[in-house]
Amino acid sequence: MATRPTFKLMGAAEIAARLRIGRARTYQLVGRRDFPEPYQVLAMGQVWLADDVEAWIKEKRPHLDDGDQP
Repeated sequence: MATRPTFKLMGAAEIAARLRIGRARTYQLVGRRDFPEPYQVLAMGQVWLADDVEAWIKEKRPHLDDGDQP
């Protein structure tokens, strides 16, 4: 059996929790040009690679770059 690559994904709810913001603000942020592109668009919504989101946080919201990841 082939080994599948492992990586973490984040949806809007996980991003909101990570950034400690509400749903409306989350959707404002993910719509910005400087926010990472979604990894995939599913029927339930967009998902992002957690590493991409964390890199964005480190650059744009360094005060939240405390390693306190969900």
